[in-house]
Amino acid sequence: MKAFYCDHFVLPLPDGHRFPMEKYSLLRERVLAAGVVAPEDLIVPPAATDEEILRAHDPEYLRRVAAGELDRAEMRRIGFPWSPAMVERSRRSAGGTLEACRAALAGGAAVNLAGGTHHAFRDRGEGYCVFNDAAIAARALQAERLVERVVVIDCDVHQGNGTASIFADDPTVFTFSIHGRNNFPFHKERSDLDVELADGTADAEYLAALEAGLERALPAARADLALYVSGADPHERDRLGRLKVSRAGLAARDALVFAHCRRAGLPVAVMMAGGYNVDVRETVEVHLQTVAEARRYFEIRSRAEPMDSPISGPRGGHS
Repeated sequence: MKAFYCDHFVLPLPDGHRFPMEKYSLLRERVLAAGVVAPEDLIVPPAATDEEILRAHDPEYLRRVAAGELDRAEMRRIGFPWSPAMVERSRRSAGGTLEACRAALAGGAAVNLAGGTHHAFRDRGEGYCVFNDAAIAARALQAERLVERVVVIDCDVHQGNGTASIFADDPTVFTFSIHGRNNFPFHKERSDLDVELADGTADAEYLAALEAGLERALPAARADLALYVSGADPHERDRLGRLKVSRAGLAARDALVFAHCRRAGLPVAVMMAGGYNVDVRETVEVHLQTVAEARRYFEIRSRAEPMDSPISGPRGGHS
């Protein structure tokens, strides 16, 4: 299974910043140490190009991001200080999701060890998200005629508001978000399917709600590819999560998502998204579970009958 990483493109942050930048290099190290991905299958992706980004984002927004012309309020909404390294890191993270999608179409599953920047809108960023990697990837694959329809399965604890907004009028991309009702963003956008959870939701209730959502979303999506925005932040000890899902519960979540994708015959590209545990190593272990489940899915797809093989082009019969 291919996994894409860009942790050596470091986004410089001031001391005390609460974004856990170090989790990405720690995750790559754990993936290697656990033997989940072979060293030769860990790949540095190319940066997303202007052409790729502009299928999802406003030209003036991209120009101002690249030139460092966003004002203080815009940068405060994003949550990072501007730097050329921030721009390059954001391009690489989006490029990693696009490459993971291409690899998933070829092999059944692939992973971006970053990504999940689902709070970026067409014309603005917020919530530690500059460019929306899922939107960039989906639009690129459609432009290249590799897929017709895509489903975004977003299990980050925060609603994928940017993704929902970008695809609000696009029937070819189905957006499903399961998230905390009272958590950021406090103004929610409308996904094709939103499942909102009360503070303190624990394993049993969480998994039941997720399964019900998947049973609705995947038949409605009629997709050629799933983009799984996984997220470690539903975890019970996440500082920003407000839910009570255990590590075992999140492993069951991953297994459930992949089981439903298998029944639907979907290749799956996985993004890590958020995770803000007090102990960053606990966040890394949750992400590692997701990567390991993707590897199992890759192996299952590799052994599947020809009728279950990854698609080589758009499925027929979609409108």
